[in-house]
Amino acid sequence: MDRKKLAVIHIVKKELGLSDEEYRDILEKYAGVRSAKDLDENGFRKLMHHFVRSRHYRSSRDVITLRQKMYIKHLVSEAGWNEDHFINFTKKYYRKSTLESFSKKQASKLIESLKNIIRHRNA
Repeated sequence: MDRKKLAVIHIVKKELGLSDEEYRDILEKYAGVRSAKDLDENGFRKLMHHFVRSRHYRSSRDVITLRQKMYIKHLVSEAGWNEDHFINFTKKYYRKSTLESFSKKQASKLIESLKNIIRHRNA
């Protein structure tokens, strides 16, 4: 398991406010391990699928979703941007400095922008 994926898991754990015991029980139930370090790719996907579908991440219609946040972070990584570059981009074009301040609609536009940047760079 790479460090970026471990970081995502621990961020979600913190956002959900899970105790260590609850977290380890979820790991065991959905991925068959008691430590995130022991996850394989399939286990990671199962765990993330559970988190995305959990009642904790059902948000109002106007708030960015966990799935959008994760996809944006993936696209930022694929673009080869660091955190500062991404923040500068969102400040310049969206007048926002954190992902949490995006609505679902704005996040969708950001995702399309990032996909176009990656497409253009790879062309």
